[in-house]
Amino acid sequence: MVRAALLLVLGLCSLAAGAQEVTLRHALEGRSLDALATLVVRFNDEQKGKAKVVIEDVHGVADKHRLPDMALLDAEDGMAFFGTLPRFRPLAQVMKEGGEKFDAARFYPQVADAVDDLTGKIQALPLGLALPVLFYDRDAFRKAGLDPDVPPQTWWEVQKAASALYDAGYKCPLTSSYFSWIHIENLSSQHGEPVVAKNGRAEKLVVNGMVNVKHIALLSSWYKSFYFHYFGPGNEGDAKFAAGECAMLTGESAAFAGFVGAAKFAVGVAALPHYDDVWGVKPNDVLPDGAALWILPGKKKPEYKVVARFVAFLLRPEIQKEWVRATGYLPMTPAAMESLRAAGMAPGVVAAAEKRLSSPRQGYRAKVGAGRNRIRAILDEEIAFVWQNTKPAKEALDTAVSRANLFLSPAVAAPRHK
Repeated sequence: MVRAALLLVLGLCSLAAGAQEVTLRHALEGRSLDALATLVVRFNDEQKGKAKVVIEDVHGVADKHRLPDMALLDAEDGMAFFGTLPRFRPLAQVMKEGGEKFDAARFYPQVADAVDDLTGKIQALPLGLALPVLFYDRDAFRKAGLDPDVPPQTWWEVQKAASALYDAGYKCPLTSSYFSWIHIENLSSQHGEPVVAKNGRAEKLVVNGMVNVKHIALLSSWYKSFYFHYFGPGNEGDAKFAAGECAMLTGESAAFAGFVGAAKFAVGVAALPHYDDVWGVKPNDVLPDGAALWILPGKKKPEYKVVARFVAFLLRPEIQKEWVRATGYLPMTPAAMESLRAAGMAPGVVAAAEKRLSSPRQGYRAKVGAGRNRIRAILDEEIAFVWQNTKPAKEALDTAVSRANLFLSPAVAAPRHK
């Protein structure tokens, strides 16, 4: 953190006072903040006093209603970042106005799918995406008589591991971060079910099928047996796992570097579990998601020119390579993957990531904007009744579907941009 701040100060001191300034708001910390600050200093240095990017921590912003030029955030975090839900400008439009080349086809299909709208147009730069995975405490596995080199692959194996961990004295065998993304959207994707489906010109939520109901019911039984603990819909589970309070966590792959640095135990990571008794299951069909670089409206043309140059800078393969290696986020393009391969990244890791990100878009997922945000909020609200034992899994999912389908229309679910 200190090094990141020092790098930024040194970079700004070398710039002319008349430089065109743009702001980038974020909520990063640790290694990710250090990596962002390093790249910002490098970009500013290349501008030779003509332009500069200034990064600002959202937690230190006194007036959040003062919109920055850019924001690195999950679209769901709009209220926390701005105190409102602003409209964002489409990335391709800003790049065109800024005179920078932008080819949406350069992105991996699965990466583009995470940030495009209903027409397939990319809305933001997918800079902070990750995949859902299972983290586990290797030391806890050993103490519970489990083989840390053979992590659970199916949810039934997770149940057996949770039982062994609980019997060994671990009061929180399993928790999760980003519950609706991992346990509803990704569960649907793995088992060949769409999250939303076309209903004429509108969409409808369809996550109340047999697989989804079965999974939430199973988690409910684990919750009652103390095998599974729920701490919130965001990344609350990360801290519980890093502190050693929970032995397993379903979370985002990018958290691995932070866990290795913070945890006092050996951290294991495995693929997201699946059900092997469902026909046609494809365990690797998981959905990238996370933070992206969004562009705010209401700025002047010179500012957008700097923003466009900064985005072009971030898309360079060598810059992506540095970012991915420092943060653990996913590479955005095949060119970046080649740069990582040339830099010595493990061939097996490269091959696995490339295979997944290159896959054609599977099924149909909720798109960025009000539709995806509201769907996740409704799911989180209804699933909370399951943990409170006031609704069974099917009723909670049926209610979520009914509520979501009241607003999922072309007028309401359209991407929020200007």
